[in-house]
Amino acid sequence: MDVIVDLLVICAYFVLVVYVGLRFAKGKESFEDFALGGRSIPWFAVLASIIAAETSAATFLGAPGEGFQLCNYSYLQILIGAIIGRIIVARLFIKAFFDYNVFSIYEYLEIRFGSKTRTAGSALFLVTRLLASGARLYVAAIIIAVGYQLFTGTQPTTEQQMVIYFGAILFITILTAVYTSVGGIKAVVWTDCIQSSVMFGGALSAIILLIFTMPGGFSTITDFFARTPTPIFLTGTESGGSFSANLRSILTSEYTIWAAFLGATFTAMATHGTDQDMVQRMLTASDYKKSRVSLIASGFADIPIAFVFLTIGILMNCYYQQAPDTNLPGKNSEVFAYFILTRMPVGLRGLLVAGIFATAMGSLSAALNALSTSFTRDFYMRRRIAATEDGAVSAAKFFTIVFAGLMTVVAGITAFFVINHPDSRIIPIVLGIFGYTYGSLLGIFLLGFLTKDRGSDVGNCIAMVCGFFIVCLFTGMPAQIAETLELKHSDALEAIPVISFPWRITFGALTTVLVASLFKKKPEPLS
Repeated sequence: MDVIVDLLVICAYFVLVVYVGLRFAKGKESFEDFALGGRSIPWFAVLASIIAAETSAATFLGAPGEGFQLCNYSYLQILIGAIIGRIIVARLFIKAFFDYNVFSIYEYLEIRFGSKTRTAGSALFLVTRLLASGARLYVAAIIIAVGYQLFTGTQPTTEQQMVIYFGAILFITILTAVYTSVGGIKAVVWTDCIQSSVMFGGALSAIILLIFTMPGGFSTITDFFARTPTPIFLTGTESGGSFSANLRSILTSEYTIWAAFLGATFTAMATHGTDQDMVQRMLTASDYKKSRVSLIASGFADIPIAFVFLTIGILMNCYYQQAPDTNLPGKNSEVFAYFILTRMPVGLRGLLVAGIFATAMGSLSAALNALSTSFTRDFYMRRRIAATEDGAVSAAKFFTIVFAGLMTVVAGITAFFVINHPDSRIIPIVLGIFGYTYGSLLGIFLLGFLTKDRGSDVGNCIAMVCGFFIVCLFTGMPAQIAETLELKHSDALEAIPVISFPWRITFGALTTVLVASLFKKKPEPLS
C-alpha cells in the first residue's frame, strides 16, 4: 500500500508536468515562438528556469554525495565566482545578444568574425552539451537502480544494472521530448517553474526529516558539528611551502578560494554566457534589463540551494554514524537515493523521487530545446535559404527528437562507465566535460566583446584548437594515452600538473584569447 501511495504522488507529478507542457502547443507558430517564446516570458519565470536548468539530478544526488564524503561546505566557495561570472555576463554579453536580435547566440560570432567562427562555436556547443546533458541524464536513473536492489534484496549484476538504468533513461527522455518538441521554449520555462519548486521543497523536507529523526536528537547534531570541522574557505596552500609547491596544490585542488575567485568565475562566464542552453532562456525575457535581473538573481539563489544539498549530505554522514547500515551503498551518489527509499515516510518519499525526476527533466528539456534551436538556426536554415517559417519550426521539432535519441545513448554509456568505476564522483564528471571545450568558446566571445579589430575567421578556429589542446595537456591526457598504448614518453609529461576541473575553462579561455588576438580582422570592403 505504501508503494502505491508513492507511485500515485510520482504519477501526479508526471501528469502535471506533461499537461502544463502540452498546454503551450499551438496549431501554427513562428520560429520565434518556438525558440524564444515570443520574448514575452516574465523575469521571475526565467529565473526559475535558470535555477531548474543548472540544478540537475547531478546536483540533487551529487551535492549531497559531496557533503557526505567531504563533510564540509568547501563547495560553497565556488559560488563566489559563479556570482562574479554572471555579473560580467550580464554587463558584457546580454545586451549585445538582444541588440543583434539573435536566436542562436553563435549568430553573434558570424556578425563579429565570420561564418567559420560561427560554425565552429555552434559545433562545440552541440557536442559538449550533448555529452554533458547525457551524463546528467543518467543520474536520475540511480533512484530506480537503488530501489530495485532494495525491492529484490539482491545486488544486480552489471547486465541487470544496465537494463535498469537504460530503461529509466529511456522513459524520462521520451516523456520530456514529447512536451519539449510540442510546446517549445514556453513549455520548458513553465515546467521548469514546477520542477524547481518540487526539487527545493523535497530537499528542505529531507533536512527537516533528518533533524527530527536523528538518533540521540538535536544534541547529536550539535555535537557532530562541534567535533567535525566544516570549513567553507580552503586556501589549498601550506604555510612554509615553496611557491611552486603551493601553486601546484592550488591548481590541482577542486575547492579553494583561488578556484572560487578565478576558476569559477571563468566557468560561470562560459556556462551562462556562451552556452545556448542557458542563454536561450534569458533571451525569452522582454528586454535585456529583465534578463540581467534573472541572471544575477539566479547566482545568489544558488547559495541557499547548494547549502541545503550539502547540509543533507553532512547530516546523512552524522545519521549513519549513529545508525550504521551495512547495506549503505558504496557510491557517494547513491547514498541520498538510498536514504530516500529506506528512511523517508510514505508520500514524502514519492515527493523526493519526483524531485529527482524533476531536476532531470528540467535540465533535459532545456538542453533539447537549445540543441534543436542551435542546429536548426546555425546549420539547417543557413543551408536552406528559402526555408519557410513552418519548415523551420517542423525542423526544430524533428531535431528535438533526434537529439533526445543521441542523449539516451550518451546517458547509457555514462551509466556503463560509472557502474564499472564505482568510486567516480558525479559533479567532477559533469563539470569536467565542459572544461575541455567551453574555454575555447569563451575565449572567442571575450575577444569579440573586448576588442574591435582582433581575431579572424581562420585564426579563431586555430585559437580554439590551441585552447582545447592546452586543457588536454594539463589534464594529463597525453601521458594517459601513452600509458594506454604502452608508448614511451618523457618524464616531462608526468611532471605537468593535472589541473582540477574548476581551472580547465580558465586555461582554455586565456590560451584562446592570446592566440586569437595574434590575428587581425580583415577590414570590411568598401561598398
